Amino acid sequence: MGLTKQYLRYVASAVFGVIGSQKANIAFVTLRGGEKGRYVAVGACEHVFIWDVRKAEKVLILEGKKHEVTYLCPSPDGVHIAVGYEDGGVRIFNLHNGESNISFSGHKSAVSVIRYDALGARLVTGSRDTDVIVWDIINECGLYRLKGHKDAITQILFLESKNLLITSSKDSFVKWWDLDTQHCFKTMVGHRTEVWGMVLLNQESRLLTGSADSELRAWDIQYIEEGKEVGEPQEKKVRTLLENEEEDEEGLDEEPEERILSCKKAGSVLREARDRVVSLVTEPKAKVLACHGLDATLEVFTVLSEKEVQKKMDRKLKKAKKKAKSQEEEEDGPEPVVERKLSDEIQKLANIKASSKIRSMDCLLVPNGEIKLALLLQNNTVETYTLKTTEKNPTGTKTSRLTLGGHRTDVRTLAFSSDNIAILSASGETVKVWNRSTLQVIRTMGCEYALCSLFVPGDRQIILGTKSGKIQIFDLASGSLLETTDAHDGALWSMCLSPDQRGIVTGGADKTVKFWDFELIKDQDSGKSKRLTVKHTRTLQLDEDVLCVRYSPDQRLLAVSLLDCTVKIFYTDTLKFFLSLYGHKLPVLCLDISHDSALIGTGSADRNVKIWGLDFGDCHRSMFAHDDSVMFLQFVPKTHLFFTAGKDRKIKQWDADKFEHIQTLEGHHREVWCLAISPNGDHIVSSSHDKSLRLWERTREPIILEEEKEMEREAEFEESLAKGDEPVVPGETKGEAEPAGKKTIETVKAAEQIMEAVELYREESEKLEEHSAACKAAGKELPPPKMNPILVAFGNISPSRYVLEVIKKVRSSELEVSLLVLPFPYVSDLLKLFNGYVQQGLEVELVCRCLFFLLRVHFGQITSNQMLLSVIDELRTNTIAKVREIRDVLGFNSAGLQFLQREIESKEDVMFFADATDRFEEKKRKRKKRERAVLTIT
Repeated sequence: MGLTKQYLRYVASAVFGVIGSQKANIAFVTLRGGEKGRYVAVGACEHVFIWDVRKAEKVLILEGKKHEVTYLCPSPDGVHIAVGYEDGGVRIFNLHNGESNISFSGHKSAVSVIRYDALGARLVTGSRDTDVIVWDIINECGLYRLKGHKDAITQILFLESKNLLITSSKDSFVKWWDLDTQHCFKTMVGHRTEVWGMVLLNQESRLLTGSADSELRAWDIQYIEEGKEVGEPQEKKVRTLLENEEEDEEGLDEEPEERILSCKKAGSVLREARDRVVSLVTEPKAKVLACHGLDATLEVFTVLSEKEVQKKMDRKLKKAKKKAKSQEEEEDGPEPVVERKLSDEIQKLANIKASSKIRSMDCLLVPNGEIKLALLLQNNTVETYTLKTTEKNPTGTKTSRLTLGGHRTDVRTLAFSSDNIAILSASGETVKVWNRSTLQVIRTMGCEYALCSLFVPGDRQIILGTKSGKIQIFDLASGSLLETTDAHDGALWSMCLSPDQRGIVTGGADKTVKFWDFELIKDQDSGKSKRLTVKHTRTLQLDEDVLCVRYSPDQRLLAVSLLDCTVKIFYTDTLKFFLSLYGHKLPVLCLDISHDSALIGTGSADRNVKIWGLDFGDCHRSMFAHDDSVMFLQFVPKTHLFFTAGKDRKIKQWDADKFEHIQTLEGHHREVWCLAISPNGDHIVSSSHDKSLRLWERTREPIILEEEKEMEREAEFEESLAKGDEPVVPGETKGEAEPAGKKTIETVKAAEQIMEAVELYREESEKLEEHSAACKAAGKELPPPKMNPILVAFGNISPSRYVLEVIKKVRSSELEVSLLVLPFPYVSDLLKLFNGYVQQGLEVELVCRCLFFLLRVHFGQITSNQMLLSVIDELRTNTIAKVREIRDVLGFNSAGLQFLQREIESKEDVMFFADATDRFEEKKRKRKKRERAVLTIT
């Protein structure tokens, strides 16, 4: 067997350069011991970053898997945060340690909104798949799925007092759900366009909705007492068929009978913006309301309490009476009446102009009457503002701005320094130099729109090629622009350092390739010191726009990619034409030459990569590389391996000798624009339209191609398995409420594990029966049969106990769906096992949950099976007795704890379980007040 070529695996190392992704919202969070309004959570691709806005630094990263974050919602106690993802999954993270122990999977597409109830025990999620799912956080399972909307869910609100839920959607409807009966009892149809946001005001007695116009509509909520009828009287029940049809046609315009509550329009608040509402948010006590559209203006309103409104009305009435009194002297008139308007209750506070378009916002009211606002902007920036509500004409004050850790626009060029330590990234407005090991920004310098870049030998200066055709030279030590040179009349698309390191070559849209030499000239500002400049030496005129230029490492040849889909090879010294490489159907966007000047790789907008020989210009192989344009291609130094980046969000590694695909680096969520490989080949950095920079590093783990292909096939099979038809519960009709679970590869695997455990139990039971029969036939005790190695591994447990251990390992949120796909023969065995578990008092709650679910699903088959009659009868008596016993224990313990609490409180005269944080804050405020008073006295 011949020697195989060894490839080493590249793995994801870090994500940086992104401050906040545009897919997710921003939310204030409270870390342990931290003050309110200091920390904000934002989505950052698949992760969640917690930023300290005061210090402008990242304090915590909640690591995701591979899907992008789409929504964030902190829990009411501030300890947890629920994160929704692009694939419809939800994970709950602990903000103290950054760990995630609870995850739910029920939606088919991205989660669009998440809401906690007041206690933090239930979670409601809405998605683009039009479904709303209610989850039980304590039991870690789905309760039910509410179906009825016809488009993506935009907002969800809890009405805590009545256990009701309000949902809004892009289908223009607002639906009211009774969570006790799990049905929709009211649909509001007063909007003509999509409902983008809504909030509850005035102790849940008013609903405010934002739509696609400049109006915020207000609706009064009135609860209907039981037995009292509201709406149209009931029609006669006995009719002829003809009368029924006629009255149905006439009664289309009639209002339906109101149930539980009535919701009537109370007026509207006009916004200054003319576009749709993007965010409509209140702080937790609903005293302040903030909203914004697609522009950079945030509008802040204050919601007056009933007392304040009454005072205002009294003042208005007083003024009206005074005015009427003066008019009465002239002529007699009626008593003045002041009409109460919505503008008297919701008043405009201020407008805040952000530095760019706003993507999302969150607000917080601190005890001193100050509003803290956090804005996530469209240009990868987070800004915070404060607004004092006590002032007569308050204005927003910018308190912090997070910009240093990322670019405002997409990074279009990357470069590594010669010592592998520094990374250069340049975008439409700035160039940044990063430390590779710490991922901290070393230098930020303003520049024009950069398209290509490189480090000058010595790594003390950098050179950029811009969209306007200029060459910009920056000094890293001072962080200043040394020189701007007009190089091309069009965009400067490509730049390459000469192998002798004495100059550069540039190619532009003006159909020329220009050669430049480095020179040191006297600095006119200082007079003594010398600075770097570039001197134009030669020009190569071509017939088409130049897209990419590269020197061969031996500096003998120059490869130029042209807009006519060909690559021309010239001799460097004489600029004579040598070869023309044609075969691509669309322009070649990138190319590179191997270290030994033997091979040239070209990547094109036609999605193909071609490998050519540089001796005769023959095409060795054409490979279909990406599902979209190939944007970048570069050889790994001193090898014939190369990497390509594409608009299909993937980075791929290839072998140019064997023409094989080695591995795919997945992680970016948008088009990959460019990448750079470090001179030693150990690191790769890539940039994408998702504003992120990703660092990949080479490990010592070898890649076996056959295994990689096998793993890819397995992943495809698992994906197709999870996408199969949803299992159907016999006898259950499709209605408004359905089970919350979803078939995934995890649920399929869990079901297989349960089936394997039951089969093992059957085998072991048969062995024990055969052993007992053999003992009886022999008339003496025979040695026991050999135990299954799996049972030995679990500590010599019994087969029945092993089945219970397997069921316990199934994630709580996936248990029902896993049991749903079990064939009935396994269910009959499980019912017998459940009886034994209940008798022994093993995991009674879990067993009862599984038992009741299986009975509901397989009711028809179980009741018609005579063999299971005795088992079900035993289960009935045993479960009732055990559950009653557990309930008595819990009741006794609860009563005991309450008694202890009363005893301690009466002894110490303090509230033992009261939340001490409010008292601590009050003490802190008093201490600061005293300190200020002392300072003013001194």
